[in-house]
This record gives sequence, structure tokens and C-alpha cells, in this order.
Amino acid sequence: MDPQLKKGLLDACVLTVVEQGDTYGYLVTQKTVDLLHVSESALYPVLRRLEQQGCFETYNAEYGGRLRKYYRMTPVGEERLAKTREEMEDLYAIIEFIMKTEQKPDADGEKSAKELTEGEGK
Repeated sequence: MDPQLKKGLLDACVLTVVEQGDTYGYLVTQKTVDLLHVSESALYPVLRRLEQQGCFETYNAEYGGRLRKYYRMTPVGEERLAKTREEMEDLYAIIEFIMKTEQKPDADGEKSAKELTEGEGK
């Protein structure tokens, strides 16, 4: 997958995980690593950047005798995720166009091999 596209999707996935409720970094990584095929280490800079941009507020809470940093969605983060979801609606339309556009006949009017094989079963 294109790295720039993956970066945008990574932000959206992290925002979505935090939107579901206060959470900590390791849990965010567990919910996104397999989905986007990125390393855990790639997610912590995303969390920091989104925090610096005001999308999250953080607090520390003790867990198992250690302090754990939790992330909570802010109104800025909610707005950013809503905007991303709107953009995804446009992206759905583009993807549908790309995936469902049929091949044109060859320049001499011949049907493509795909069209011929699909027509055989009819």
C-alpha cells in the first residue's frame, strides 16, 4: 500500500480506537497493527503527533504498580475524525468507480478476454 495513503488511514484508525473510549498506547497498537500491517513502533509517533495537534488529552493512571498513559478524545479529535469520515465517503465513490468500471472493447471493436469468458456462462 502507498505509504502516504497508509499514513492517512493510520491516523483515522488511531482516532477511531480512541473514540471508542479512553485507552492506552499498547491497546491502540494491538487494534491497528494487524489491520494496516505496520509495526508497533510506527504508532507511538502517530499518538504523539495527534496529541500535539490537540486531538487527544492524556492522563496517567496506575495499573499493576506502574503508571500507564491514557488517551482521551477531545472535541478537536472528534471534529478531525468526522472530517476524515466525510472524506472516506468520497473515497468510497472513487474506489467503487475504479473497481467496477468495465473494460472497453479493443480499438477494433473486439471484446476483451474477460468479457468473452463472462459471456460464455450466459
